[in-house]
Amino acid sequence: MTNSLGRLPGRMPAWAKVVTALVLVMAVLFAGIRLAVLPGIKDLFGTRTTDRSGPAVLKSIKDMSRFDAASGNFQVVVDLEKDAKYLPDAVRGSRTLYVGAGTVEAYVDLGAIGQNGVTVNEDRTSATLRLPHARLGKPALDVDHSYAVSKQRGLLDRLGDVFSDNPNSEHAVQKLAVSHIGDAAEDSGLTARAEANTTTMLEGLLRSLGFKDVRVSYGT
Repeated sequence: MTNSLGRLPGRMPAWAKVVTALVLVMAVLFAGIRLAVLPGIKDLFGTRTTDRSGPAVLKSIKDMSRFDAASGNFQVVVDLEKDAKYLPDAVRGSRTLYVGAGTVEAYVDLGAIGQNGVTVNEDRTSATLRLPHARLGKPALDVDHSYAVSKQRGLLDRLGDVFSDNPNSEHAVQKLAVSHIGDAAEDSGLTARAEANTTTMLEGLLRSLGFKDVRVSYGT
């Protein structure tokens, strides 16, 4: 049975459905705004972070025989750009500006002293030490003081981030920052500073033990 307009009784017109949907959407948005404004209400719907990590497990212990004699703090600005060969940057490509901060330790390996590396005279007043040259440790990136200044990505890269397990990964720029910090440490004179500090430490130690003449040299 139909009415005079040809519609089944009780069925909502199409325009009425559209209006009803708009009213519901507006009501939800209005309620969200009110919840965000009212103090204390937002906390009822807030998220909570729970750390369910297991305890750290000791895998190995290594005895250290080196003397960390100097440390350098470095900062580098990495500008990494990736382009597609036949596509414009707006479609495929990325550019990241990243500030990387890190440290490099310089040390002398006292455990590598040879059998003839230490000579002492008979009355124990003179000592001669021949040590290996100071070396640089691996650069350590300080993630708390490193950050991305800007990121530009093409459309395909943005879509890839949506379906990626690790979106916006900064591994590439972090790896490049570590490499640049290591290169800077090579040219910084950090090893020479480490050898000077090691010499000062050994001279003070041996003189406190009664040695009057202490000579320290470095070689292979």
